[in-house]
Amino acid sequence: MTDKETIKKYAKSKGVYLWEVAEKLGLSDFYFSRCLRHPLPEDKAQEIFKIIDSIAESR
Repeated sequence: MTDKETIKKYAKSKGVYLWEVAEKLGLSDFYFSRCLRHPLPEDKAQEIFKIIDSIAESR
């Protein structure tokens, strides 16, 4: 399980905002933040890390 802080730190290190990740997932920023209140399963966390990488690479 991956927690919110791990995802936030990774996104920040790549210069990616969480609202950008939410947009790529097709979620509202509000709902995505609510999802991060609880630890995420590894498969969902890996999907989020890939999205963060793709956003960072597209800049």
